[in-house]
Amino acid sequence: MSIEAIREFIAGDMQAIDRVIRSRLHSDVPLIRQVAEYIIGGGGKRLRPALVVLSAGAFGYQGTRHHDLAAVIEFIHTATLLHDDVVDESALRRGQATANSLFGNAASVLVGDFVYSRAFQMMVGGGNMRILEVLAEATNIIAEGEVLQLMNCHNPDIEEDGYLQVIRCKTAKLFEAATRIGALLGGASADAEAAMARYGAHLGTAFQLIDDVLDYSGDHTVIGKNVGDDLAEGKPTLPLIHAMRKGTPAQIAAVRRAIEVGGLDELPAVLEAIRDTGALDYARARARAEAQMARAELAGLADTRQREFLLQLSDFSVTRSY
Repeated sequence: MSIEAIREFIAGDMQAIDRVIRSRLHSDVPLIRQVAEYIIGGGGKRLRPALVVLSAGAFGYQGTRHHDLAAVIEFIHTATLLHDDVVDESALRRGQATANSLFGNAASVLVGDFVYSRAFQMMVGGGNMRILEVLAEATNIIAEGEVLQLMNCHNPDIEEDGYLQVIRCKTAKLFEAATRIGALLGGASADAEAAMARYGAHLGTAFQLIDDVLDYSGDHTVIGKNVGDDLAEGKPTLPLIHAMRKGTPAQIAAVRRAIEVGGLDELPAVLEAIRDTGALDYARARARAEAQMARAELAGLADTRQREFLLQLSDFSVTRSY
């Protein structure tokens, strides 16, 4: 199986989700429509909505509510992207100019607020208090993760555990919410719901760790952003943390300077330190371990195509090049 097979299997659901996204993003304010359409129409893997679909299907869900909730998940993700790019002063995402670079920071922040609030309107409309609790908690924890990341920027002394806490809040929590919601829609038992939530959390962590790897090894035309963007923003990601643990004094000093100052002046020295210390291999190994833990959480699921595709996604999270 391949990621293309997964997309083909859920194509009808994803088309329905796209229709929900476009209809619920409508606003009488032209700038909101323009910015929202730009960011939603910019592509992306739509992995989080796919997780809602596959998780619900794994428990035999037959309704259409998962389309609305998958759109909610995508709205929360989209709002965080709009805000992230302003905070990070990013100019490129998914291979195209960021919304803030085209429309300005103020427009990006305010449209991000609109997308967040529309997501909460849709949550309330479903009338399921448990699902509302899951999404509200996830949104709050994601915001905490954003602040933690901001606090850690330009801090070369962050330890691996502290960094993993950031990505579990900032990235993995929305994966966890997506798979938990699917289980709730399908009427899963409490134990099965918890297992699906853990699957999502491990998958999201693996996914982010590979993003960290690709920031120093990927082709910018494939990954859709410039190599070294994290370094330019002074973000101490796992490859840098490992390089500072294992590097020579000169390499450690170069990586510390790069994190403290930001920018790309030290990029050649940092890339050398990453290569010499096996930092990318280390980060990949940590990602594979997370993916394996994700797979283990699916052991109790019935043998369905959805389960097989969820297993496939755990493999894709660590083998992807984009």
